[in-house]
Amino acid sequence: MSETVASRAGIPVGISACLMGEQVRYNGGHKRSRYCLEVLAERFALEPFCPELEAGLGVPREPIRLVGRPGEEPRVVGTVDASLDVTDRLDQVSQAFIDKHRHLRGFILMKGSPSCGLERVKVYGENGMPSHSDAGAFVRALKRHFPTLPLEEEARMNDAVLRENFITRVYALDDWKRQVEANPSYHELLQFHSRQKYLLMAHHVEAYRELGRYLAESSRLPLEEAMAHYLQRFMTALARPATRKTHTNALMHVFGYLKEALDAETRQDLLAAIEEYRQGHVHLAVPIRLLSHYLKRHGSEYIRRQTYLDPHPYELGLRNAI
Repeated sequence: MSETVASRAGIPVGISACLMGEQVRYNGGHKRSRYCLEVLAERFALEPFCPELEAGLGVPREPIRLVGRPGEEPRVVGTVDASLDVTDRLDQVSQAFIDKHRHLRGFILMKGSPSCGLERVKVYGENGMPSHSDAGAFVRALKRHFPTLPLEEEARMNDAVLRENFITRVYALDDWKRQVEANPSYHELLQFHSRQKYLLMAHHVEAYRELGRYLAESSRLPLEEAMAHYLQRFMTALARPATRKTHTNALMHVFGYLKEALDAETRQDLLAAIEEYRQGHVHLAVPIRLLSHYLKRHGSEYIRRQTYLDPHPYELGLRNAI
């Protein structure tokens, strides 16, 4: 593992409190996540939060749901007593949380929750029937104030691609906050882009090209404006899960830094591993480890520093499943 990744311990990540095993759900129960508590807690400093409990709804409590018309921001009301409207209270506690948690690198959410659901939360019409879906009230506040913050539902992390994508984004944002945000300068911005180039390429090749052109002209802009634009576009691009096709493209670009230094047989072995990955016969970890092995011997400092080769701790085994 690279020194950069090895130093990334205790990254602050928010999490719905019920996923930590806290008995804060409306019925007094919880939704303890073994993966979060037994795996991610080794790497992340998980910070639990329950907006409903913080809003004073108590445990146990009457369930709440989203109610509204398509195209309008839904209200949050009781399922039994429709006069119980907690929208404003949830807004207040969400804003208070945001004001105190700008250090977070991500947030893990509870699926389907009217406060913490990331998407596809049912919104009910006046007739009491679901009419469409939206994000939970707390999540909408997070998106408004933290548009670059990686968000994911715990249940969706059962999908290996979505799990790897979320954790990749958390580590990328951590890199940004520690290196660029902590020492803002055009130099740090360019250095960040330089080491993230092939990770960006693997997720969104158009954004890779666009941001390269943008940075070529960025010195003419106010630094704060350039940083804000870059981070928004970068994190949006990373939120697009990489595919076998886009990973293969990035792998071939990395391979290009080695082909002159290797003998024909070794080059064929590397190309065969990349092709086996493209065809779905092996996981991404196979060509990555082979490339990393030879880059340590023959690669330039530039290519060895690429976060694409090591975007998160190897021990998590995320690339052994995609």
